[in-house]
Amino acid sequence: MIEEAIRNNIAEIRERIAGAATRAGRQVSEIRLMAVTKKVQESRIGQALEAGIDLCGENYIQEGKTKIEAIGHPPQWHMIGHLQTNKAKYAVRLFDMVQSVDRLELAIELERRARAAGRVLPVLIEVNSGGELTKSGVAPEEAESLIRSIALLENIAIEGLMTMPPWFENPETARPYFAALRTLRDRIAAERIDRVSLRELSMGMTDDYEVAIEEGATIVRIGRGIFGERKP
Repeated sequence: MIEEAIRNNIAEIRERIAGAATRAGRQVSEIRLMAVTKKVQESRIGQALEAGIDLCGENYIQEGKTKIEAIGHPPQWHMIGHLQTNKAKYAVRLFDMVQSVDRLELAIELERRARAAGRVLPVLIEVNSGGELTKSGVAPEEAESLIRSIALLENIAIEGLMTMPPWFENPETARPYFAALRTLRDRIAAERIDRVSLRELSMGMTDDYEVAIEEGATIVRIGRGIFGERKP
């Protein structure tokens, strides 16, 4: 039986996604809702799946491995946390997409593991839009160069950009960071780099996803808004 709070939270988020899409003149079908399942019990993830969630994001390889092996596919699983190069082999085996590629060294190792596994791995390039030292991501001014280098790797498919801007109490304050990522995406896309699509913009979380959608997000990553506050 689905926990009523989870069902209600997902329904409310979907309504707010639809409202933000309408305000931006977009189709709601352009936007995917990801449930961020870090520190969430498998039984509660299962309830979210019953309520219609088909995309989950994990921050850590080991935690993700346990859940993915127990729950299986579907849903789709995306790696959204910082990925150490020595964990690339697990990411390729477990995840449908890696959203947190931020350096060439990591991409080369992912490509090597993907080639050995006989697959092409979809990835997003993580951009540190706020220039925060505590966060991963390539600097915006270095993103195009990184994308051009990674695009040469045949078993990696760059499908877009991801960012986590600074946290602000007022979500409107985050708007310039979302707009900047969209502008960066559009500028790089205009270069028509071979084998690079950049159709995805993964940005926006529980406190600011409506603003992110208004600025072009195609994937919003919601944890607390679905599952409530995580237990320590």
